Amino acid sequence: MKILEVDNIFAGYGKSEILHGVSIYLEKNEVITIIGPNGAGKSTLLKAVMGYISIFKGDIYWKGEKVTQLRPDEKVNRGFAYVPQLGNVFPSLTVRENLEMGGFIQSKEVIEEGIDKAFELFPILADRARKKAGTLSGGQRQMLGMARALMTDPELFMLDEPSAGLSPKVSEEVFSTIADIHSKMGRAIVIIEQDAFQSLNISDRGYVLVMGQNEFEDKADKILANEKIREAYLGG
Repeated sequence: MKILEVDNIFAGYGKSEILHGVSIYLEKNEVITIIGPNGAGKSTLLKAVMGYISIFKGDIYWKGEKVTQLRPDEKVNRGFAYVPQLGNVFPSLTVRENLEMGGFIQSKEVIEEGIDKAFELFPILADRARKKAGTLSGGQRQMLGMARALMTDPELFMLDEPSAGLSPKVSEEVFSTIADIHSKMGRAIVIIEQDAFQSLNISDRGYVLVMGQNEFEDKADKILANEKIREAYLGG
């Protein structure tokens, strides 16, 4: 069952068009990775899906309903969650306060339940609940950003470069957690990632974007085995 369909969208910033007819889809409980060179429009695609930038042409469907022009807050209410590469936590607030902010649309009881689940999924955050987010390491901030986004109990979880700036060991921990979110919570996940090997290894399918257009699509394992794709986009 397709829950998200991006149908031939043209989108960008102001009058500048970055995406030129991009189409992707996501099935329920599926994980997909979107790769491509810098400037390919990967992050722009997630922002378009979330409603942060203008869509000039084409449509976005959520469970068959057209949601192209909905505001980001309206999409959150429908089950969307987005973790940007930068600025995904409030540095001056504590870990717990960040989580409370993430669940602001929920009741106090639901927020407390969400925090308990977050600390179960991210034990390192439980140990630092009263620490300000600005004092956390890069990996811990990324985990807090994911935990905060999960506070709305989303069905769609979108991650922009979750391993950016992290050491290989911490990056591995982050991807292990993403795999846990998928397996234990049953979330549909879209990942934009430069470390394509780790991301594709936990994905069902993958897309390659080049110059704001679809270049290639296949099952994740077939992309990893494709020599031309490996040489062009995965570093050989």
